[in-house]
Amino acid sequence: MENHRNWAGNYKYSAAELLVPESVEQAQEMVARSSRIKVLGTRHSFNGIADTTGTQVSLQRLNRVIALDPANRTVTVEGGIRYGELGRYLHDHGFALHNLASLPHITVAGAIATATHGSGDRHGNLATAVRALEIIRADGERVAFSRERPEDGFVGAVVGLGGLGVVTSVTLEIVPAFEVSQRVYDRLPLAQLQNSFDDVFSGAYSVSLFTDWRSDAFNQVWVKRSAGDRAPDPAESAYYGAAPANAKRHPVPGHDAAPCSEQLGVPGPSYERLPHFRMDFTPSAGDELQSEYFVPRRHAYEALRAIDRLRARIAPLLHISEVRTISADKLWMSPCYLQDAVGIHFTWKPEGEAVRQTLPSIEEQLAPFQARPHWAKLFTMPPERVQSLYEKLPDFRQLLLRCDPQGKFRNAFLDEYIGRE
Repeated sequence: MENHRNWAGNYKYSAAELLVPESVEQAQEMVARSSRIKVLGTRHSFNGIADTTGTQVSLQRLNRVIALDPANRTVTVEGGIRYGELGRYLHDHGFALHNLASLPHITVAGAIATATHGSGDRHGNLATAVRALEIIRADGERVAFSRERPEDGFVGAVVGLGGLGVVTSVTLEIVPAFEVSQRVYDRLPLAQLQNSFDDVFSGAYSVSLFTDWRSDAFNQVWVKRSAGDRAPDPAESAYYGAAPANAKRHPVPGHDAAPCSEQLGVPGPSYERLPHFRMDFTPSAGDELQSEYFVPRRHAYEALRAIDRLRARIAPLLHISEVRTISADKLWMSPCYLQDAVGIHFTWKPEGEAVRQTLPSIEEQLAPFQARPHWAKLFTMPPERVQSLYEKLPDFRQLLLRCDPQGKFRNAFLDEYIGRE
């Protein structure tokens, strides 16, 4: 296919065709007759994780809510539904998801497969809400994984990196609908985190720090409060040294704030406030590249200080950098496996070669902290280094082999970073 690229335009897919099934049965037929196949979500990956030399399948038409179970507080959806759509549906029925990513535009199946996360001291990534999932395995048959049957490999299958099959349905835990209000504060000194890191990030339901690394301070602090959080004092003039913004902000300096979620303390449904961006606008800065690394929370301040040493090299290439906290989980291939983590995210200008040459320096600075890269973003870490960071990798390889013995869902990315038995 000519000019078949990801959302950012930096990656050209090698697939010979793109198919869009209208039903699960049609998707099963596509899988059964293909020799190589991969699912393509909203194309918000920045590397080859969703690539294949065979057939790509889009689940964009498998995007419905299958069942809402208020008694057990679960919702079952097709894999192609986007979080913005699901959030609106749940809110209309009195429920919500516990966490959401910056962008509401991404699909449920794509987000959980790559451990995409959202933020909050007490909140696991989006995949931690999964109670069960069903996939089409290599022979075209459907197989189910459930938290109630851990012996089947559930904790390995959830963050499956697209290697097990086509996700046809996902059952998610839900919570009662709740409102969130958001305030932005300007300029928080990096040094403030040395003694106040826990206070800063535990001060609300979700807290994000943004910096362009042009100084030793964060440009903005985005504080998202729920009803259970401490209400800000009307006379409060600062958030740990950061001054309250007097107008709506975009994370990237100089950008129009219209695409961003509501601020200035105006409460609204959680699905409209937890993401940084609104569903009806083009996500983020548009023409960009992204990288992200997860470090154990206990090393967060030292890791940020290490990045700060590269300020002069990073800043000219950067749109913005974001720092968030994510709680630990038990999912084998999650970067937060058994560790409370801090995500250090970089939204780069579209200068691919310069970014590629800069990433090794960042990875070198973060190496002492056992940093794990985001699976769907740009990194240059050697495969053997990535593999060494995941103690359950041998078990995950066995799970892949069980679901896909001939390697129908394998690709160059999985071969390189996961390896084979």
